[in-house]
Amino acid sequence: MNVGVMMGVLCIGMVAAQAQTTETAPSNPHVRLGQKALIDGDFKAAAGHLQKALPAEAEDPNVMYMLAYSQYQIGEYKKALDSFTKVIALRPDHESAYYYRGKANNILAVQTETRVSSANREKMLNQAIANYTKAIELNGEDVKYYQNRGIAYRDLGILRGTAGTANYDKDIAVDAYNKSVSDFEQVLTMTPGKKDIQTEIKKAQVYRDNLK
Repeated sequence: MNVGVMMGVLCIGMVAAQAQTTETAPSNPHVRLGQKALIDGDFKAAAGHLQKALPAEAEDPNVMYMLAYSQYQIGEYKKALDSFTKVIALRPDHESAYYYRGKANNILAVQTETRVSSANREKMLNQAIANYTKAIELNGEDVKYYQNRGIAYRDLGILRGTAGTANYDKDIAVDAYNKSVSDFEQVLTMTPGKKDIQTEIKKAQVYRDNLK
């Protein structure tokens, strides 16, 4: 099992556990069905059931988080963004909601098959960075927050450092690449010897050093 799948399985267990107390199962039948589908890995069914639990459960951050996570897993990133934002409104200390809101923003920013302006792509990347930064403020021991922020900074460097485009700005690109390298170096400090991160550092440095 690769790391991404393993983390997903762990997260499924976490959100399912959060959705009920040790004493009782959720009283809302849609929540129960959504929770079961989530545990089974059927994210589409989970999203459908949990959506039906609204608006009755709209003030429950655990239900909203399960919905947002399910939407994220089936690629409904814009819906997931809205749902994670609602989770954060209910629980401003929900680090995982910030993390996944960052990931959804980053994915939307780099999708090439959708017609999105460079300005909006930059806005989404900056939002991703801000979300990862907030997650780090809440828990500076989680290495994936630094790794994903490093990726977002790298993507921002690529966006602003592509010569010949209207939004080209070498100084902004250099700053983004430097911050990307810094975050990746933090990842190596926390988890030494990761060859994929060593490769990412080299790539970011090459991109930076070859800016025109």
